Amino acid sequence: MGYYDDHYRPRRPRGMRGAWIASTLIGAVVGALIVVLALPALIESNLLPYNTDTGSNEIMQGDGESNPSGPLQQVNVDVSSQITQVVGEVTPAVVGVVNYQSQEGFWMEGDATEAGTGSGVIYKKENGKAYVVTNHHVIQGADEVEVVLSNNTHIQAQIRGSDLFTDLAVLEMDGSEVEKVIELGESETVKVGEPAIAIGNPLGLMFAGSVTEGIISGKKRAIPQDFDMDGRADWQAEVIQTDAAINPGNSGGALINLQGKLIGINSMKIAQSSVEGIGFAIPIDDALPIIQQLESEGKVTRAYLGVEAYSLNELAQAEWQQELRLPEGVEGGIYLRSIEPMSPADQAGLEELDVITHLDGEPIEDIIGLRKHLYQEKEPGQQMKVTFYRNGEKQETTVTLGSQDY
Repeated sequence: MGYYDDHYRPRRPRGMRGAWIASTLIGAVVGALIVVLALPALIESNLLPYNTDTGSNEIMQGDGESNPSGPLQQVNVDVSSQITQVVGEVTPAVVGVVNYQSQEGFWMEGDATEAGTGSGVIYKKENGKAYVVTNHHVIQGADEVEVVLSNNTHIQAQIRGSDLFTDLAVLEMDGSEVEKVIELGESETVKVGEPAIAIGNPLGLMFAGSVTEGIISGKKRAIPQDFDMDGRADWQAEVIQTDAAINPGNSGGALINLQGKLIGINSMKIAQSSVEGIGFAIPIDDALPIIQQLESEGKVTRAYLGVEAYSLNELAQAEWQQELRLPEGVEGGIYLRSIEPMSPADQAGLEELDVITHLDGEPIEDIIGLRKHLYQEKEPGQQMKVTFYRNGEKQETTVTLGSQDY
């Protein structure tokens, strides 16, 4: 039984191949001679499709006429754009933040040394003081904090307040040297796909004022946060996703739109340096109430429920019926993975794997909805009606919310 190969080409006998090569070379030589001998006659007869006059500094067209645009000229292109203008206006409001910590030991005298650097944004200037928002993890553990302006002026700052869960902190400093305050925008109106610009100090003050450009890749991303490193999420951070490069040192810097307005606070804490093209920023709409509370009170007080909860949309639809036994009419909600002992949720009778669908009669679709209702509409000590499903049965309970300072 035979076979064939589509790409196989039989070889010519050696004698035939040599004759073919010789004839090809002879033909090429003869053709070249004909062109060389005939070219002067063709030029004199003006039969060529182009002009061969090399003495002119003008570009000639095929009909022999000079280019009406005249001789070649050098063109200067203005490469300035809306982005360069916006960056020039906003950069003075983006600062460096230096964390100094005392190092005590047998060979040390307790002097504060630099423990890390990050970025910050000047958002307010009032009564001779300037206020900077940065990340909590940038100033965490600091004994002293220093703000470095875009012109390299160093100013001592005090920590007005800091919040672990939102990764935000507010600094206060002398405002006499401050010339620019950033304009606040709205993160709610941001659209996926629109341009975004990140400004900060990646890898330290050596690269102060670095600018990266990208787009808004996603809104309202819920990122689990494990602060005590026990393998369980302590918080769900709602963030803006962008592909503008955000690196260590960018933390606390500005994410702005093309109008130069602040739409987010960059946070490397909720990004991974091993991942490329995915950065996160705290939406300014969520950050602003926290900033105001830190500035006025120095801490954030939140209503406390005492549950570890996750959105139903994080589970496969099959598990809704098999594990949680939800009826088909349920389209969204949150399921409780665990209940803290003696918490308000525990005292109200909520249990593991309960599925909450409504709070005070309002539908709760996901963990972000829970956060917004709990922290924006409720106060510690208030009661909250909870509608939930347990083993396929709809039930209700009332929770008296606790208080927790962060």
